[in-house]
Amino acid sequence: MTLEHPVVSSLLPVVLLIGIGFAAGRLKLIRGEGVRDLSNLVFLVLVQALLFRTMATAHLERLDLRSVALYYLVAGAMFFALLLVQGLRSRSAVIALAAIFSNTLMIGVPLVQLAYGEAALVHLFTLISMHALVLLTLATIVLELLVAREQVASGAAPARHIAVTVAQAVKNAVLHPVPLPIIAGFLYSLTGWGLAPVVERPLKLLGDAFGPVALVLVGVTLAQTAIGRQLKGALVISFLKTVIHPLLMWAAAWALGLSGLPMKVMVAAAALPVGANVFLFSQRYKKAEDLVTASVAVSTVMAVGTISVVMAVLR
Repeated sequence: MTLEHPVVSSLLPVVLLIGIGFAAGRLKLIRGEGVRDLSNLVFLVLVQALLFRTMATAHLERLDLRSVALYYLVAGAMFFALLLVQGLRSRSAVIALAAIFSNTLMIGVPLVQLAYGEAALVHLFTLISMHALVLLTLATIVLELLVAREQVASGAAPARHIAVTVAQAVKNAVLHPVPLPIIAGFLYSLTGWGLAPVVERPLKLLGDAFGPVALVLVGVTLAQTAIGRQLKGALVISFLKTVIHPLLMWAAAWALGLSGLPMKVMVAAAALPVGANVFLFSQRYKKAEDLVTASVAVSTVMAVGTISVVMAVLR
């Protein structure tokens, strides 16, 4: 497998960025106390710009939603199945999200473009435009409900009627740093005004910085994590993400008669490694931080082999 191979050329920059962050962490260029501030920068500034711009400039009426809808049905079913198997806890929700949330932007775009051409990007951009809206909003609502349940069980919060708990969780989810810019961007897109260049360019620059900075942050955190203790769990999550997820997607596509380029793009997207957004979620909720950090790195390395196999089979 050469450096020009689509899989290698797409994954290598991600591995290098994580490696740069790891080196920076080991050399104490970014100290432990600075990680939380850097995480806030990524989560509260860069992600906001990326999500708002993506939704504000999306032409949802032009998108082919059949294959994308199937992708989310498979991901949602897998998310809730893993949540039930592990137990209804906030930590379980973060781990389940890691098993279904793909690195569609940093790895998916160059990989699909190199492997299948420009026509395939239309299908992938359809998926990307709704990726955060569907999966991150779903995860946020579930996490807020589980956190509220755990607070009541521990005595940290008084018991409330289930309707009040649900309403509070939905409110926290909507006013969350992830769904809020998505909803705002979607509502803005309905106006048809578009974004003026003086606004769109800064948002694009901030959004473009999200992927590299988030992956460097993964590397920095990895340098402070005893990955040996997390290796078994990281391998399990990586196997679920890069093997089971695409297998389920392929089976669902076959059962419903989805074929051709849309099927190839959706299965390839499912085979991608864990996205950096899950790492930020674990940091935000302080759940399974070390495990998710290790899973992002391990799944990226593992994907070199698994995606190669998936793409060979699809051809």
